[in-house]
Amino acid sequence: MKRFDRLTLLLATGLALTVASGLLSAAEVEVGIVDSRFDPPSVRVVAGDTVRWLNKEKRNNHSVLFHGENLESERMFPGESWSRRFDAPGTYPYSCGPHPEMHGEVVVVPVAAGSEQVKPAQ
Repeated sequence: MKRFDRLTLLLATGLALTVASGLLSAAEVEVGIVDSRFDPPSVRVVAGDTVRWLNKEKRNNHSVLFHGENLESERMFPGESWSRRFDAPGTYPYSCGPHPEMHGEVVVVPVAAGSEQVKPAQ
């Protein structure tokens, strides 16, 4: 193999690995809790990503309650946060434990379907 061909192959391999690692790296998406609502109320993430809920209220405490899984975060006081990693594709509806009128959802898509980075769900 010529020197030029080896160099081209090495550069192409390095570029492919760099792109692949960017697509496969897990991201963190933030959901704010403000004015007694989740903002945004719906997020779309790729399997393996983490969602972080941050209480931006001045006085109220909140939690994140996943009814179908019987899973609830600790109470988050102003300035506190709670995170959860989502590995399995699906839709995960949630509400606030002490304020059940507050609703949100996390939509988790497979890695192959989520090559673009995650933004609020449409």
